[in-house]
Amino acid sequence: MSRTRQRKTAIVIGTGAGGAAIARQLQGRYRVTILEAGKEFRPCTLPIGGMAKLRGTGLLFDERLIRLLLPNMLVEKTPDMVMVRGIGLGGTTTLATGNAVRFDGALRAMGIDLDAQFEELRQELPITTDHRKYWTAATRQMFDLFADMGLDPVVTPKLLDASKCVDCGHCAIGCPTGAKWDTRVLVEQAVEKGAKLVTGCRVTGLEITGNTVTGVRAKLHGKRAVFRADLVILAAGGLGTPVILENSGIPCSRTLFVDPVLCVAGPLPGLGQDRQLLMPFISQQDGYILSPYMDYLSFFFNRDWRLPMRDLASIMIKLADEEKGSTDGRRIDKTMTALDQSRMDRAVAQSREILARMGVPVEKQFLGTLNAGHPGGMLPLTEVEKDTLHNPALPDNLYVADATILPEAMGNPPILTIMALAKKIAGLV
Repeated sequence: MSRTRQRKTAIVIGTGAGGAAIARQLQGRYRVTILEAGKEFRPCTLPIGGMAKLRGTGLLFDERLIRLLLPNMLVEKTPDMVMVRGIGLGGTTTLATGNAVRFDGALRAMGIDLDAQFEELRQELPITTDHRKYWTAATRQMFDLFADMGLDPVVTPKLLDASKCVDCGHCAIGCPTGAKWDTRVLVEQAVEKGAKLVTGCRVTGLEITGNTVTGVRAKLHGKRAVFRADLVILAAGGLGTPVILENSGIPCSRTLFVDPVLCVAGPLPGLGQDRQLLMPFISQQDGYILSPYMDYLSFFFNRDWRLPMRDLASIMIKLADEEKGSTDGRRIDKTMTALDQSRMDRAVAQSREILARMGVPVEKQFLGTLNAGHPGGMLPLTEVEKDTLHNPALPDNLYVADATILPEAMGNPPILTIMALAKKIAGLV
């Protein structure tokens, strides 16, 4: 009787865009164990109106208190900005607005072809622009104004069942109808295929012998644990992955980008922008994008944002910042450079003009809180790795499959591009 061939094993660290995509892809060829530092995602269940009443009390004095509303949102602060990331099943995709934007120009320029992977994602995921049929009057008004100003707005492809969307504006705090897709779906599919999911498991480092990872060190329910596998995929996010690498003796570069976000807002009674899909369309500019967006961090923690949400008009700027910065797990070293600030100033002026044309006087406009939620770039791919997607500093059986390996800031929603890159890696291992 012939002996059944033993399948190789793989450990995937993280359940965000990269980790979930590659875990689903690998399960079957490998026996996959998925390690997630957080637990189940818990959406905001408190009434927004009731919480808004606390803004004048002084109790909401620090953005890190957002975890009272969203337990899966981790906020860290630098002197310049507020850093936001998701901690829990699905990673930051549960807090993102479900944008399915392809933005791989820098990778293509290096010779990395992701056409096949993007096509697979188009077939597998609920990517749609049908939400346009359900836009509110405020959204249609803003789109037409962008077009009239020559800003070339494009309807945002969304990971969404548009028929379930009720325009509640809660995309970033937990979709109440299940309309918005996130990577928990991929994790569930991987588990259904036989993968093992371990939550509450914080990876602290890797055991490396020679040029091979021999163990993954973690804290599980307060105790030390070591996991072993033939292949290790590190996808703990742009702030988490570099720390694990550094703890394991693998240095990263000081090339952190974060895609800073700033909203320009003002009073427009009765607009009702709070009752619309977040980022329904995008205007691509030189080094940044513009899009309608209601910023919950600013609404709750910025003193200028004291109006009822329904009476606010808000334009989001998302900037492709210079790749200068780092993190060591204790602090994040990231500041706006002179070039970053120059681009931001130009974007703010443009946003002020948009609001003025909507009927918000410039003297009544105000800025939101500078924040960022797309960290990456501290182990960037180069042309040397265009065929392997494997940095030579890594052990042979270790791959990174998240924004850490992106070569430059995108200034754009990264989820779809990270997933395509993870799929490409899955085909190479």
